[in-house]
Amino acid sequence: MTLLEVRDLHVDFQTRDGVVKAVNGVNYSVEAGETLAVLGESGSGKSVTAQAVMGILDMPPGRIPKGEILFHGENMLTMSKEERRKIRGARIAMIFQDALSSLNPVLTVGYQLAEMFRVHQGLGRKEAKARSIELMERVKIPAAKARVNDYPHQFSGGMRQRIMIAMALALEPDLIIADEPTTALDVTVQAQVMALLADLQREYNMGLILITHDLGVVADVADKIAVMYAGRIVETAPVKELYRAPAHPYTKGLLESIPRLDRKGQELYAIQGLPPNMAKVPEGCAFHPRCPAARDICRTELPPLAEVDDARGSACHFWKETIDA
Repeated sequence: MTLLEVRDLHVDFQTRDGVVKAVNGVNYSVEAGETLAVLGESGSGKSVTAQAVMGILDMPPGRIPKGEILFHGENMLTMSKEERRKIRGARIAMIFQDALSSLNPVLTVGYQLAEMFRVHQGLGRKEAKARSIELMERVKIPAAKARVNDYPHQFSGGMRQRIMIAMALALEPDLIIADEPTTALDVTVQAQVMALLADLQREYNMGLILITHDLGVVADVADKIAVMYAGRIVETAPVKELYRAPAHPYTKGLLESIPRLDRKGQELYAIQGLPPNMAKVPEGCAFHPRCPAARDICRTELPPLAEVDDARGSACHFWKETIDA
């Protein structure tokens, strides 16, 4: 069952320097129980796309001039604010990347968790607090009953992220969007958080959109990957196929920049240059100024997302050569 389908989504921002085209025709879908990883460098449009789906973009300066966001087949962009409010949190939830700034520092974590039940389900304080303790135990926070009245600063980074996961799960949504949930966590805690998310996803059969710039994080948890660059999806593929043979030079560069044990002592690869200014995106393929395989056609013609096979797509004029290489 398709939970979410994003069709030809465009998001612009009006700034002093002109119009910033943050998202330029993004298409993807998520099924029940499926994990979609959205990869790319900072500024590629990953989080803006997620905020558009959640309906939390600041408008103005942001606007959505074109596209559809279908949740269970209904276009959320044509819904009233009240209709979207009923979906947000209850049926689509989001885990933000900075738990400390996302949680209110002057309210206990128990109060913030209980608020979900009080507002959306009309529960009393005592019952809502009991449900909050159950959630904290579900995400494996030790001594949850004793810690429910603690404040965010009294928890470690990993425990705060677990609280954010608990808040997202509170109303048992169909879809969770996790925006870089392991940022600023050490490797061990990263693995624990990702394992917890995977367990909860299987238990509730939720769809999961995992936004990250770390290819190592998604290797074991994602079903399919969408790679974004300059506001566009430049490659889509099942996770194993993408790791085995990338079909876009940008994806290939990301994979080669991962530290590997079999290359100990060698210089770590880095993609040359910087992502483009989204107010002045280069003509043709936006990646061509940084692409080692760029040719004349890349500088003048924007490559469509060509179908590599039934499950893969690549926005590169020379995707066949990239796969063969």
